[in-house]
Order: sequence, then structure tokens, then C-alpha cells
Amino acid sequence: MKKIALAAALSVAATSAFAGGYSEPVMEPEIIVEDTSSSAGGIIVPILALILFAAAASN
Repeated sequence: MKKIALAAALSVAATSAFAGGYSEPVMEPEIIVEDTSSSAGGIIVPILALILFAAAASN
């Protein structure tokens, strides 16, 4: 009788563990934003300005 009670208790415990079923976890996709600005953009304008000033001063 003890074996039957133990088996019944184990079967009840095992079925309650799987009562909800299994569902795949949902993960949000990671959004990657790529910066497209050039680092040379901040240097080109002052160099061109110096060239223009040098050309104007030489005339």
C-alpha cells in the first residue's frame, strides 16, 4: 500500500510540473544603428579655408 501511495504522490508531482507546457521564449531583436558620418568632414573645411586665404593673400 505504501508503494502505491508513493507512486501516486510522485505521479501527481510530476504532472503538475508539466501542466503549463513548454513555450519558446520571445526575444526582441537588437536594433543596431550605424553612424555614417565621416571623421574627415571636420578637417576638410578648415583646410580648404586656409588654402583660399593663402591664395587670396598671395595676390
